[in-house]
Amino acid sequence: MSDPSVSPAVPASPLGRTERSRIRVLIADDEPAIREALADLLASEETLELVAVATDADEAIVAARETMPDVALLDVKMPGGGGPRAAREILSASPHTRIVALSAHEDRSSVLEMLRAGVVGYVVKGAAAEEILETVRRSVLGQASLSAHVTGYVVQELAGQLERQERESSRRRGEQDRIQSVLDQPSRLRIVHQPIVDLRNGRLAGVEALARFDVEPERPPEVWFGEAAAVGLLLELELTAIHAALADLDRMPRNVYLSINMSPGTALSPQFGELLGRFHSERLVIEVTEHARVDDYDELGGALRGLRSRGVRLAIDDAGAGFASLRHILKLEPELIKLDMSLTRHIDADRAKHALAAGLISFATEIGAEIVAEGIETDGELAALRGLGVVYGQGFFLARPGPMPDQGFSAPALSV
Repeated sequence: MSDPSVSPAVPASPLGRTERSRIRVLIADDEPAIREALADLLASEETLELVAVATDADEAIVAARETMPDVALLDVKMPGGGGPRAAREILSASPHTRIVALSAHEDRSSVLEMLRAGVVGYVVKGAAAEEILETVRRSVLGQASLSAHVTGYVVQELAGQLERQERESSRRRGEQDRIQSVLDQPSRLRIVHQPIVDLRNGRLAGVEALARFDVEPERPPEVWFGEAAAVGLLLELELTAIHAALADLDRMPRNVYLSINMSPGTALSPQFGELLGRFHSERLVIEVTEHARVDDYDELGGALRGLRSRGVRLAIDDAGAGFASLRHILKLEPELIKLDMSLTRHIDADRAKHALAAGLISFATEIGAEIVAEGIETDGELAALRGLGVVYGQGFFLARPGPMPDQGFSAPALSV
Protein backbone atom coordinates (compact mmCIF):
# COMPACT_ATOMS: atom_id res chain seq x y z
CA MET A 1 0.00 0.00 0.00
CA SER A 2 2.59 2.55 1.17
CA ASP A 3 5.89 3.35 -0.49
CA PRO A 4 8.81 1.96 1.62
CA SER A 5 10.55 5.29 1.33
CA VAL A 6 7.61 7.19 2.76
CA SER A 7 8.33 9.16 5.90
CA PRO A 8 6.45 8.30 9.10
CA ALA A 9 3.70 10.57 10.27
CA VAL A 10 4.71 13.67 12.20
CA PRO A 11 2.59 15.50 14.77
CA ALA A 12 0.14 17.77 13.01
CA SER A 13 -0.56 21.35 13.91
CA PRO A 14 -4.14 22.66 13.68
CA LEU A 15 -3.46 23.14 9.98
CA GLY A 16 -1.77 19.75 9.70
CA ARG A 17 1.75 21.13 9.31
CA THR A 18 4.23 23.64 10.73
CA GLU A 19 5.47 26.70 8.87
CA ARG A 20 8.84 25.09 8.07
CA SER A 21 7.66 21.55 7.26
CA ARG A 22 7.07 20.34 3.75
CA ILE A 23 3.56 19.77 2.43
CA ARG A 24 2.81 16.09 3.05
CA VAL A 25 0.86 14.49 0.18
CA LEU A 26 -0.99 11.21 -0.32
CA ILE A 27 -1.61 9.93 -3.88
CA ALA A 28 -4.48 7.53 -4.62
CA ASP A 29 -5.05 6.35 -8.20
CA ASP A 30 -5.60 2.95 -9.79
CA GLU A 31 -3.43 3.73 -12.84
CA PRO A 32 0.27 2.94 -12.26
CA ALA A 33 1.40 5.48 -14.84
CA ILE A 34 -0.53 8.26 -13.13
CA ARG A 35 0.81 7.31 -9.70
CA GLU A 36 4.39 7.27 -11.03
CA ALA A 37 4.04 10.59 -12.84
CA LEU A 38 2.59 12.29 -9.78
CA ALA A 39 5.26 10.80 -7.50
CA ASP A 40 7.98 12.11 -9.83
CA LEU A 41 6.32 15.51 -9.89
CA LEU A 42 6.21 15.73 -6.10
CA ALA A 43 9.83 14.56 -5.84
CA SER A 44 10.89 17.45 -8.04
CA GLU A 45 9.60 19.97 -5.50
CA GLU A 46 11.51 20.57 -2.27
CA THR A 47 8.39 21.95 -0.58
CA LEU A 48 6.42 18.72 -1.15
CA GLU A 49 6.76 15.28 0.44
CA LEU A 50 5.07 12.07 -0.68
CA VAL A 51 3.89 10.21 2.43
CA ALA A 52 1.73 7.40 0.97
CA VAL A 53 0.52 5.84 -2.27
CA ALA A 54 -2.77 3.94 -2.67
CA THR A 55 -4.44 2.11 -5.54
CA ASP A 56 -8.08 2.26 -4.44
CA ALA A 57 -10.42 4.00 -2.01
CA ASP A 58 -9.94 1.47 0.82
CA GLU A 59 -6.15 1.78 0.71
CA ALA A 60 -6.44 5.57 0.54
CA ILE A 61 -8.60 5.71 3.65
CA VAL A 62 -6.24 3.46 5.65
CA ALA A 63 -3.18 5.36 4.46
CA ALA A 64 -4.73 8.70 5.36
CA ARG A 65 -5.52 7.47 8.87
CA GLU A 66 -1.93 6.29 9.30
CA THR A 67 -0.12 9.30 7.84
CA MET A 68 -2.59 12.20 8.36
CA PRO A 69 -1.44 13.99 5.16
CA ASP A 70 -1.83 17.68 4.49
CA VAL A 71 -3.18 16.96 1.01
CA ALA A 72 -4.78 13.86 -0.53
CA LEU A 73 -4.77 13.62 -4.34
CA LEU A 74 -7.71 11.31 -5.05
CA ASP A 75 -8.74 9.72 -8.33
CA VAL A 76 -12.47 10.32 -8.82
CA LYS A 77 -13.21 6.92 -10.40
CA MET A 78 -10.82 4.59 -8.54
CA PRO A 79 -12.16 1.24 -7.24
CA GLY A 80 -13.63 0.80 -3.78
CA GLY A 81 -16.30 3.48 -3.92
CA GLY A 82 -14.32 6.08 -5.78
CA GLY A 83 -13.05 9.47 -4.77
CA PRO A 84 -16.27 10.68 -3.11
CA ARG A 85 -16.28 7.86 -0.56
CA ALA A 86 -12.56 8.20 0.11
CA ALA A 87 -12.88 11.97 0.51
CA ARG A 88 -15.72 11.72 3.04
CA GLU A 89 -13.99 9.10 5.18
CA ILE A 90 -10.59 10.76 5.04
CA LEU A 91 -12.10 14.07 6.16
CA SER A 92 -13.95 12.27 8.94
CA ALA A 93 -10.71 10.77 10.27
CA SER A 94 -8.42 13.71 9.42
CA PRO A 95 -10.40 16.96 9.17
CA HIS A 96 -7.26 19.04 8.47
CA THR A 97 -6.47 17.09 5.28
CA ARG A 98 -7.25 19.00 2.11
CA ILE A 99 -8.72 16.91 -0.70
CA VAL A 100 -7.79 17.48 -4.33
CA ALA A 101 -9.72 15.50 -6.96
CA LEU A 102 -8.02 13.99 -9.99
CA SER A 103 -10.17 13.05 -12.92
CA ALA A 104 -9.81 11.97 -16.51
CA HIS A 105 -13.44 13.04 -16.90
CA GLU A 106 -14.98 16.45 -16.99
CA ASP A 107 -18.55 15.28 -16.60
CA ARG A 108 -20.66 17.56 -14.47
CA SER A 109 -22.02 14.86 -12.17
CA SER A 110 -18.52 13.70 -11.14
CA VAL A 111 -17.42 17.26 -10.47
CA LEU A 112 -20.42 18.06 -8.31
CA GLU A 113 -20.25 14.76 -6.42
CA MET A 114 -16.64 15.42 -5.44
CA LEU A 115 -17.35 19.00 -4.46
CA ARG A 116 -20.18 17.83 -2.21
CA ALA A 117 -17.78 15.31 -0.66
CA GLY A 118 -15.58 18.19 0.47
CA VAL A 119 -12.80 18.68 -2.09
CA VAL A 120 -11.11 22.08 -2.30
CA GLY A 121 -9.26 21.42 -5.54
CA TYR A 122 -10.17 19.70 -8.78
CA VAL A 123 -7.76 19.11 -11.65
CA VAL A 124 -8.20 17.14 -14.83
CA LYS A 125 -5.57 14.49 -15.54
CA GLY A 126 -3.22 15.72 -18.22
CA ALA A 127 -3.18 19.23 -16.80
CA ALA A 128 0.14 21.09 -16.78
CA ALA A 129 2.51 20.17 -13.95
CA GLU A 130 2.50 23.73 -12.63
CA GLU A 131 -1.31 23.70 -12.43
CA ILE A 132 -1.24 20.53 -10.32
CA LEU A 133 1.48 21.89 -8.03
CA GLU A 134 -0.31 25.22 -7.62
CA THR A 135 -3.53 23.41 -6.77
CA VAL A 136 -1.73 21.44 -4.02
CA ARG A 137 -0.15 24.61 -2.60
CA ARG A 138 -3.40 26.56 -2.64
CA SER A 139 -5.35 23.71 -1.07
CA VAL A 140 -3.09 23.71 1.99
CA LEU A 141 -4.02 27.35 2.51
CA GLY A 142 -7.69 26.42 2.29
CA GLN A 143 -8.07 28.16 -1.06
CA ALA A 144 -10.27 26.49 -3.65
CA SER A 145 -8.59 25.78 -6.95
CA LEU A 146 -10.62 24.49 -9.87
CA SER A 147 -9.74 24.02 -13.51
CA ALA A 148 -11.46 26.25 -16.02
CA HIS A 149 -13.80 23.47 -17.19
CA VAL A 150 -14.68 22.54 -13.63
CA THR A 151 -15.31 26.16 -12.70
CA GLY A 152 -17.79 26.33 -15.55
CA TYR A 153 -19.71 23.36 -14.16
CA VAL A 154 -19.78 24.91 -10.69
CA VAL A 155 -21.04 28.21 -12.05
CA GLN A 156 -23.75 26.38 -13.98
CA GLU A 157 -24.78 24.42 -10.90
CA LEU A 158 -24.87 27.52 -8.73
CA ALA A 159 -26.89 29.35 -11.33
CA GLY A 160 -29.29 26.43 -11.48
CA GLN A 161 -29.61 26.37 -7.70
CA LEU A 162 -30.28 30.10 -7.58
CA GLU A 163 -32.90 29.73 -10.28
CA ARG A 164 -34.59 26.88 -8.42
CA GLN A 165 -34.47 28.80 -5.16
CA GLU A 166 -35.97 31.84 -6.84
CA ARG A 167 -38.78 29.75 -8.33
CA GLU A 168 -39.45 28.20 -4.93
CA SER A 169 -39.36 31.61 -3.22
CA SER A 170 -41.71 33.01 -5.84
CA ARG A 171 -44.09 30.10 -5.35
CA ARG A 172 -44.00 30.55 -1.58
CA ARG A 173 -44.62 34.28 -1.91
CA GLY A 174 -47.62 33.53 -4.11
CA GLU A 175 -48.99 31.08 -1.55
CA GLN A 176 -48.42 33.52 1.30
CA ASP A 177 -50.09 36.37 -0.61
CA ARG A 178 -53.05 34.13 -1.44
CA ILE A 179 -53.54 33.11 2.21
CA GLN A 180 -52.97 36.65 3.44
CA SER A 181 -55.67 37.95 1.08
CA VAL A 182 -58.19 35.74 2.89
CA LEU A 183 -56.94 36.80 6.31
CA ASP A 184 -57.23 40.45 5.28
CA GLN A 185 -60.70 39.91 3.82
CA PRO A 186 -62.38 37.11 5.81
CA SER A 187 -65.50 37.41 3.66
CA ARG A 188 -63.56 35.50 0.99
CA LEU A 189 -63.96 32.43 3.22
CA ARG A 190 -67.46 31.12 3.78
CA ILE A 191 -68.85 28.18 5.71
CA VAL A 192 -71.13 25.45 4.40
CA HIS A 193 -72.73 22.86 6.63
CA GLN A 194 -73.03 19.13 6.06
CA PRO A 195 -75.72 17.48 8.18
CA ILE A 196 -74.81 14.63 10.51
CA VAL A 197 -77.91 12.46 10.55
CA ASP A 198 -79.45 10.10 13.08
CA LEU A 199 -79.74 6.94 10.96
CA ARG A 200 -82.62 5.64 13.05
CA ASN A 201 -85.05 8.38 12.07
CA GLY A 202 -83.35 10.72 9.55
CA ARG A 203 -83.32 13.66 11.94
CA LEU A 204 -80.53 16.16 12.37
CA ALA A 205 -77.99 15.34 15.09
CA GLY A 206 -75.26 17.81 14.18
CA VAL A 207 -73.64 19.76 11.37
CA GLU A 208 -70.02 19.79 10.28
CA ALA A 209 -68.70 23.22 9.34
CA LEU A 210 -66.68 23.13 6.10
CA ALA A 211 -64.63 26.02 4.75
CA ARG A 212 -65.03 27.16 1.17
CA PHE A 213 -62.98 29.84 -0.57
CA ASP A 214 -64.69 32.17 -3.04
CA VAL A 215 -61.31 33.30 -4.38
CA GLU A 216 -60.06 30.52 -6.66
CA PRO A 217 -63.00 28.24 -5.77
CA GLU A 218 -61.56 25.43 -7.89
CA ARG A 219 -58.73 25.07 -5.37
CA PRO A 220 -59.81 22.41 -2.80
CA PRO A 221 -59.94 23.50 0.87
CA GLU A 222 -57.29 20.94 1.86
CA VAL A 223 -54.88 22.64 -0.56
CA TRP A 224 -55.56 26.02 1.04
CA PHE A 225 -54.87 24.72 4.53
CA GLY A 226 -51.83 22.76 3.30
CA GLU A 227 -50.38 25.91 1.77
CA ALA A 228 -51.15 27.86 4.94
CA ALA A 229 -49.18 25.31 6.94
CA ALA A 230 -46.27 25.54 4.48
CA VAL A 231 -45.99 29.32 4.85
CA GLY A 232 -46.59 29.42 8.61
CA LEU A 233 -50.14 30.78 8.51
CA LEU A 234 -52.15 27.66 9.41
CA LEU A 235 -53.15 28.92 12.86
CA GLU A 236 -54.38 32.22 11.43
CA LEU A 237 -56.37 30.58 8.63
CA GLU A 238 -57.90 27.95 10.90
CA LEU A 239 -58.91 30.60 13.44
CA THR A 240 -60.53 32.63 10.65
CA ALA A 241 -62.53 29.58 9.53
CA ILE A 242 -63.46 28.66 13.11
CA HIS A 243 -64.62 32.21 13.84
CA ALA A 244 -66.83 32.12 10.73
CA ALA A 245 -68.24 28.73 11.77
CA LEU A 246 -68.97 29.79 15.35
CA ALA A 247 -70.87 32.83 14.10
CA ASP A 248 -73.59 30.42 12.93
CA LEU A 249 -73.96 28.72 16.30
CA ASP A 250 -76.92 30.79 17.44
CA ARG A 251 -78.81 30.08 14.19
CA MET A 252 -78.55 26.33 14.59
CA PRO A 253 -81.59 24.23 15.46
CA ARG A 254 -81.98 23.30 19.11
CA ASN A 255 -80.32 20.08 20.32
CA VAL A 256 -77.94 20.08 17.33
CA TYR A 257 -74.17 20.27 17.72
CA LEU A 258 -71.61 22.07 15.57
CA SER A 259 -68.49 20.14 14.55
CA ILE A 260 -65.38 22.12 13.60
CA ASN A 261 -62.08 20.85 12.19
CA MET A 262 -58.70 21.98 13.40
CA SER A 263 -55.09 20.95 13.76
CA PRO A 264 -53.61 20.03 17.16
CA GLY A 265 -51.55 23.23 17.09
CA THR A 266 -54.68 25.36 16.88
CA ALA A 267 -56.35 23.39 19.70
CA LEU A 268 -53.30 24.19 21.85
CA SER A 269 -53.26 27.89 21.03
CA PRO A 270 -54.39 30.52 23.58
CA GLN A 271 -56.19 32.32 20.74
CA PHE A 272 -58.52 29.37 20.24
CA GLY A 273 -59.31 29.12 23.94
CA GLU A 274 -60.06 32.85 24.02
CA LEU A 275 -62.28 32.61 20.94
CA LEU A 276 -64.17 29.64 22.31
CA GLY A 277 -64.88 31.48 25.54
CA ARG A 278 -67.35 33.72 23.72
CA PHE A 279 -69.66 30.86 22.71
CA HIS A 280 -71.74 28.05 24.21
CA SER A 281 -69.15 25.28 24.36
CA GLU A 282 -71.57 22.49 25.20
CA ARG A 283 -72.83 22.42 21.59
CA LEU A 284 -69.36 22.15 20.06
CA VAL A 285 -67.38 19.19 18.77
CA ILE A 286 -63.71 19.49 17.87
CA GLU A 287 -62.55 17.18 15.07
CA VAL A 288 -58.90 16.12 14.97
CA THR A 289 -58.06 14.33 11.74
CA GLU A 290 -56.16 11.06 11.47
CA HIS A 291 -53.71 12.90 9.25
CA ALA A 292 -52.87 15.53 11.86
CA ARG A 293 -49.48 14.91 13.46
CA VAL A 294 -49.46 15.02 17.25
CA ASP A 295 -46.01 15.68 18.73
CA ASP A 296 -47.02 15.62 22.40
CA TYR A 297 -50.16 13.75 23.40
CA ASP A 298 -49.83 14.78 27.05
CA GLU A 299 -49.76 18.46 26.12
CA LEU A 300 -52.68 18.13 23.70
CA GLY A 301 -54.65 16.01 26.14
CA GLY A 302 -54.14 18.64 28.84
CA ALA A 303 -55.38 21.43 26.59
CA LEU A 304 -58.38 19.38 25.51
CA ARG A 305 -59.26 18.53 29.11
CA GLY A 306 -59.68 22.21 29.81
CA LEU A 307 -62.01 22.57 26.84
CA ARG A 308 -63.89 19.38 27.56
CA SER A 309 -64.52 20.47 31.14
CA ARG A 310 -66.52 23.32 29.58
CA GLY A 311 -68.67 20.86 27.61
CA VAL A 312 -66.72 20.62 24.34
CA ARG A 313 -66.61 17.11 22.89
CA LEU A 314 -63.79 15.55 20.89
CA ALA A 315 -64.09 13.60 17.63
CA ILE A 316 -61.31 11.66 15.91
CA ASP A 317 -61.83 12.05 12.17
CA ASP A 318 -60.84 9.59 9.41
CA ALA A 319 -60.75 6.53 11.67
CA GLY A 320 -59.81 3.44 9.71
CA ALA A 321 -57.68 5.37 7.20
CA GLY A 322 -54.42 4.52 8.96
CA PHE A 323 -52.65 3.72 12.22
CA ALA A 324 -52.52 7.32 13.43
CA SER A 325 -56.26 7.44 14.08
CA LEU A 326 -56.03 4.43 16.41
CA ARG A 327 -53.21 6.14 18.31
CA HIS A 328 -55.30 9.32 18.55
CA ILE A 329 -58.23 7.31 19.89
CA LEU A 330 -56.17 5.48 22.53
CA LYS A 331 -54.33 8.59 23.69
CA LEU A 332 -57.15 11.14 23.59
CA GLU A 333 -60.27 9.04 24.42
CA PRO A 334 -62.76 10.89 22.19
CA GLU A 335 -66.50 11.04 22.61
CA LEU A 336 -67.00 10.55 18.85
CA ILE A 337 -65.18 8.35 16.31
CA LYS A 338 -65.78 9.14 12.64
CA LEU A 339 -65.32 6.25 10.22
CA ASP A 340 -63.35 7.40 7.18
CA MET A 341 -65.10 7.31 3.82
CA SER A 342 -62.41 4.94 2.52
CA LEU A 343 -63.85 2.40 4.96
CA THR A 344 -67.54 3.09 4.39
CA ARG A 345 -67.23 3.19 0.58
CA HIS A 346 -68.60 -0.12 -0.83
CA ILE A 347 -68.80 -1.56 2.68
CA ASP A 348 -71.87 -3.49 1.57
CA ALA A 349 -69.78 -5.43 -0.97
CA ASP A 350 -66.40 -5.65 0.77
CA ARG A 351 -66.14 -8.26 3.52
CA ALA A 352 -62.81 -6.93 4.80
CA LYS A 353 -64.17 -3.39 5.22
CA HIS A 354 -67.29 -4.79 6.85
CA ALA A 355 -65.19 -6.74 9.35
CA LEU A 356 -62.91 -3.79 10.13
CA ALA A 357 -65.85 -1.45 10.64
CA ALA A 358 -67.48 -4.02 12.93
CA GLY A 359 -64.29 -4.14 15.01
CA LEU A 360 -64.09 -0.36 15.32
CA ILE A 361 -67.75 -0.13 16.24
CA SER A 362 -67.32 -2.77 18.94
CA PHE A 363 -64.24 -0.96 20.24
CA ALA A 364 -66.12 2.35 20.33
CA THR A 365 -68.90 0.73 22.34
CA GLU A 366 -66.37 -0.59 24.86
CA ILE A 367 -64.91 2.88 25.49
CA GLY A 368 -68.26 4.67 25.46
CA ALA A 369 -67.73 6.56 22.18
CA GLU A 370 -70.32 7.15 19.47
CA ILE A 371 -69.66 6.23 15.82
CA VAL A 372 -70.34 8.60 12.92
CA ALA A 373 -69.94 7.04 9.45
CA GLU A 374 -68.65 9.49 6.81
CA GLY A 375 -69.02 9.40 3.04
CA ILE A 376 -72.29 7.44 2.74
CA GLU A 377 -73.20 7.58 -0.94
CA THR A 378 -75.48 4.61 -1.67
CA ASP A 379 -78.48 2.88 -0.21
CA GLY A 380 -76.43 -0.33 0.08
CA GLU A 381 -73.75 1.39 2.18
CA LEU A 382 -76.43 2.92 4.39
CA ALA A 383 -78.13 -0.43 4.91
CA ALA A 384 -74.82 -2.16 5.76
CA LEU A 385 -73.89 0.50 8.30
CA ARG A 386 -77.29 0.44 9.93
CA GLY A 387 -77.02 -3.35 10.08
CA LEU A 388 -73.74 -2.94 12.00
CA GLY A 389 -75.47 -0.69 14.51
CA VAL A 390 -74.07 2.64 13.36
CA VAL A 391 -76.36 5.35 14.72
CA TYR A 392 -75.02 8.48 13.03
CA GLY A 393 -73.83 9.19 9.49
CA GLN A 394 -73.13 11.82 6.88
CA GLY A 395 -72.57 11.78 3.15
CA PHE A 396 -74.04 12.89 -0.15
CA PHE A 397 -76.68 10.15 -0.02
CA LEU A 398 -78.07 11.74 3.14
CA ALA A 399 -77.42 15.45 2.49
CA ARG A 400 -74.87 17.54 0.63
CA PRO A 401 -73.04 20.47 2.24
CA GLY A 402 -75.03 23.67 1.98
CA PRO A 403 -76.80 26.34 4.05
CA MET A 404 -77.56 25.76 7.70
CA PRO A 405 -80.46 23.22 7.86
CA ASP A 406 -83.56 24.24 9.78
CA GLN A 407 -85.33 22.55 12.69
CA GLY A 408 -87.56 20.53 10.40
CA PHE A 409 -84.71 18.83 8.51
CA SER A 410 -85.14 15.18 7.68
CA ALA A 411 -82.87 13.14 5.41
CA PRO A 412 -84.91 12.14 2.32
CA ALA A 413 -83.15 8.75 2.14
CA LEU A 414 -84.53 7.92 5.60
CA SER A 415 -87.99 9.44 5.25
CA VAL A 416 -90.80 7.17 6.36
